[in-house]
Amino acid sequence: MDKDLFEKIWEFKIVDELKEKGIYPYFKALESEQAPEVVINGKKFIMFGSNNYLGLANDPRMKKAAVEAIERFGTGVAGSRFLNGNTVLHEELERKLARFKNRERALIYATGYQMNVGVVSALAGQGDVVIVDKLDHASILDGCRMSGAEIKRFKHNDVADLEKVLKSIDKKRGKLVIVDGVFSMEGDIAPLPDIVKVCKKYKARIIVDDAHATGVLGEHGKGTCEHFGLENGEVDLVVGTCSKSFASVGGFVVGDAKVIDYIQHISRSMIFSAALPPACVASISKAIDIIESEPQRRKKLWENSEYLLKRFKEMGCNIGPTQTPIIPILIGNNEKTFMLWRMLFDNGVFSNPVISPAVPPKRTLLRVVVTATHTREQLDRALDIFEKCYKAVMGSAKSKTSI
Repeated sequence: MDKDLFEKIWEFKIVDELKEKGIYPYFKALESEQAPEVVINGKKFIMFGSNNYLGLANDPRMKKAAVEAIERFGTGVAGSRFLNGNTVLHEELERKLARFKNRERALIYATGYQMNVGVVSALAGQGDVVIVDKLDHASILDGCRMSGAEIKRFKHNDVADLEKVLKSIDKKRGKLVIVDGVFSMEGDIAPLPDIVKVCKKYKARIIVDDAHATGVLGEHGKGTCEHFGLENGEVDLVVGTCSKSFASVGGFVVGDAKVIDYIQHISRSMIFSAALPPACVASISKAIDIIESEPQRRKKLWENSEYLLKRFKEMGCNIGPTQTPIIPILIGNNEKTFMLWRMLFDNGVFSNPVISPAVPPKRTLLRVVVTATHTREQLDRALDIFEKCYKAVMGSAKSKTSI
């Protein structure tokens, strides 16, 4: 009998099972803008699950910049930048991004995912080796697979293991090391100075993904390199997304002009994809202006983060190695993770459950993220709810879903 390609679909039952239990947490439809409080099904929730770190997603100046761009350029560019979709807005933003990141040139993609897939697959190929942290983002891994290069992994933030891997690679092969600056689930920071030192020793090129570091780390919010004082080209390329602190959508890569020019003409996801809409380009540009002119936003983000961390520790929560406003509440059990999410949701707190196989079974967690625009009253209200739910769930796997 011929195999049915759709056989795996009929066997895919986990979603139905979670819905039957009332603990399916995904694809919730928001009825309001990204703000400290959001509306779902007519009910208000304190938002603890957004990457809107600096609170710019609903800033009136961002909206105004987007509207003005639409009025001038329309809603879309109807093609790739390679052909008809390039605008002066795109090029102005790239110059601003390069200056912001202290690099020669920048290149903007339509999404962060496309950027990582496109950059990695443009630089590495058959015969090369890409070396990635075991907890690198999925888009990095997909770019590695698309490149055709051999993939090697090293233990999370373990520089000694990275050196062991690099030492094992034939000197005749090209080597590319890729790490997240800030890891999206754990909230910890890559030990970049030590990683750079090892990469130079073995003549490996290095990419740092600043998706969760841009606007957050560094004296001026320029990211992981600024945080460690590595802004003189020690890192070959810095990449990132525009959907976090920049509060829009898109991806970017910055580096030496010659390297960016090569990527621009080789990267398939750049060439064969429509360009980022003008409204997004203009709002990203405005976000950079605000980040540079309002350092108090970043200060407030860190104040809110430190307050939450202190309170969670007092509750007895295991928050792992986080060093940033990303706060993982480690639960270590899929069912309890879903139960805690559901109890919080029923009581007006929105969070993100992360379960296996996305993480190892004993590392399941709730991902909590605070923003610069949360008020102390909102934080206290959410923390009071969280403490009751957390104690109920961790004390009993059979707790009800209300308090």
